[in-house]
Amino acid sequence: MKILLVEDNQDLQFLLSKRLKQETYIVESVSTGAEALSFLYVYPVDLMLLDLNLPDMDGIQVCEEARTTCPNLLVLMLTARDKPQEVIRGLDAGADDYLTKPFHISVLLARIRALFRRDMQSHDPIIQIQDIRLDPAEKTVWKGGNRLNLTNKEFGVLEYLMRRPGQVISQEELLMHVWYTDNNVFTNSPRVHIKSIRNKLGDDANLPKYIETVIGSGYRFLKEKK
Repeated sequence: MKILLVEDNQDLQFLLSKRLKQETYIVESVSTGAEALSFLYVYPVDLMLLDLNLPDMDGIQVCEEARTTCPNLLVLMLTARDKPQEVIRGLDAGADDYLTKPFHISVLLARIRALFRRDMQSHDPIIQIQDIRLDPAEKTVWKGGNRLNLTNKEFGVLEYLMRRPGQVISQEELLMHVWYTDNNVFTNSPRVHIKSIRNKLGDDANLPKYIETVIGSGYRFLKEKK
């Protein structure tokens, strides 16, 4: 899931972005309303976390304009404005939820999960390939009737592959979209996590049923057993 964080407070932006990435979300951060609207015009996003007190324009206006560009975008407003009329104004502008500052990060994460869960339920989010069933909203993976115990990073890797069945995904792409880095320190991380995922799936690297290694290129999730 990709989140656009619109927050002009650089310290808060850094802390929120770091914490969201730890939850395996893909996060892009901007500091102004104009930057947010320009980003949304080009790149698809699942959720926008929108501060209302931006330096160049009111967050309400950003929300209204974003709705015309991305009608299916989820919007969670973050603001110190806690008067009932302000909350109503934000929701009427198209926000899906409204959280007043200061807030605890665990409450924000719970609100985000709830929004994604509600949205996913209306869009049939379950990814089913062969006998593997992945639920992005609940962050669960099932093989047949057995639930698999995956770490957050393992889930992120498997979800990224299963959303692109048959497509070869390089280690560099996994690093960028699951680890959010291209740092060489993490170069072996995808390989280590792929090995662990295979073990939990009961897969064989030499005779793959689910995840195939494409030598020199990366990995792909097989649409059907080879």
